[in-house]
Amino acid sequence: MPMSTASPVDRIPVGPNLSMFDPVFLGLDEFGTPVYTPLAYRRLLIAGEPDGGKSSLINTATAHIALCRDARPVLFDGKLVELGPWEDCADEFVGADMDHAITTLRRLQTVMNNRYAWLRAHGRRKLTRTDGVKAIACIFDEIALYATVLGTKVQQDEFITLFRDLVARGRAAAMPVIAATQRPSIDIIPKSLRDLFGYRAAFRCTSSGSSDIILGDGWSGAGFCATTIKPTMPGVCYLIAEGGVPTLMKVAYLTDDDISTLADYAAWSRTGHRTTSPAPPASVSADVFAA
Repeated sequence: MPMSTASPVDRIPVGPNLSMFDPVFLGLDEFGTPVYTPLAYRRLLIAGEPDGGKSSLINTATAHIALCRDARPVLFDGKLVELGPWEDCADEFVGADMDHAITTLRRLQTVMNNRYAWLRAHGRRKLTRTDGVKAIACIFDEIALYATVLGTKVQQDEFITLFRDLVARGRAAAMPVIAATQRPSIDIIPKSLRDLFGYRAAFRCTSSGSSDIILGDGWSGAGFCATTIKPTMPGVCYLIAEGGVPTLMKVAYLTDDDISTLADYAAWSRTGHRTTSPAPPASVSADVFAA
């Protein structure tokens, strides 16, 4: 058989073949059945106590998005370290900077308006994978930090207003939202905002009220309560989908090495460059803890 003489441009490039419009694998339910969730037209709310496993779910979803050829991640992480490994894969990475957060949300709002104007001009109701327009996946780790801690009260109110608009209108514009918080309280997640999220994951909670704030009113009384999830069961949550019944599941777990490897590959496949994150130091300098 003669050797192929195909030029480099004729070869299939190495790269991811996932699509944002594909269902995303999240983990296994209590019967061992894989749980897949479509995220392109969905909003996912993740909430529960610290160390309950929220980071596993948010990183699993972010990994899929980062490896999609038709997705553009926009990341908000005031702590910097949860979504930080994916920074080089993102169109925009927002840290503990309220001005940057609000500016980014305003830009997203403008893009959303432009997409709806295009849909209206073409007599369409939503963007699809055949349009060739990339989904803009907006991922927020710890909403409470932006809603109640950083910036002024005026800035916090504007953030919540812009965030609510993105959650409410982003669906048909292929701008899904994934948001996580450690504080499932009514001041952070009012009912009117919660109900905009078709998918909600409740990790371990300290009260039935907190569980119901995430899943919806009355579910704890029906036997679906995140207070029953033991501290020895990290990564276990109740996941409710639009109009359905909560499902007990164990989310997929990525180690720090897994995340680093996936983020490195995703950055290379998108930009041609490896991640620029420096290697961890052998020891921590005392200067890190200086006032």
